[in-house]
Amino acid sequence: MRKVLALSAILMFVPAVQADERATTKEAEMMVHQAVTFLKKEGPEKAFAVFSDPKGAFTYRDLYIFVLDTKGVMRAHGSMKELVGKDQMQRKDPSGKFITREQIELATSKGSGWTEYGFLNPATGRIEHKVSFVELVGDFVVGCGAFVQ
Repeated sequence: MRKVLALSAILMFVPAVQADERATTKEAEMMVHQAVTFLKKEGPEKAFAVFSDPKGAFTYRDLYIFVLDTKGVMRAHGSMKELVGKDQMQRKDPSGKFITREQIELATSKGSGWTEYGFLNPATGRIEHKVSFVELVGDFVVGCGAFVQ
């Protein structure tokens, strides 16, 4: 029994990367709150490097942190490093919705909230419904999204 409990405790802290293990929207929101705290404490330079590490502390299951500046430039991304430093204002989902514009507008007008859009799920290879929680921190929009069914 002790071995089972010890193994369970260890596995709790190991990120799983399986297609059938989706994180929840609650976990996505909690991750944003943790990232905001980290950003405020450590500053942008250190935080963005940590957020952009796909094996780092801010990735869990299919969740990762992304950070945009309020002009639409991706400053950190835990899954697609190739987006960092690039303008995302013209980025659309398959239905034509401007994803980045909506996230920045929401964060700058309300401070935080949820956006939804279609997005390619790398685990399934299909466009799926995704929601992201975003929060404004100075001139940055910190976000994390979860696929929902």
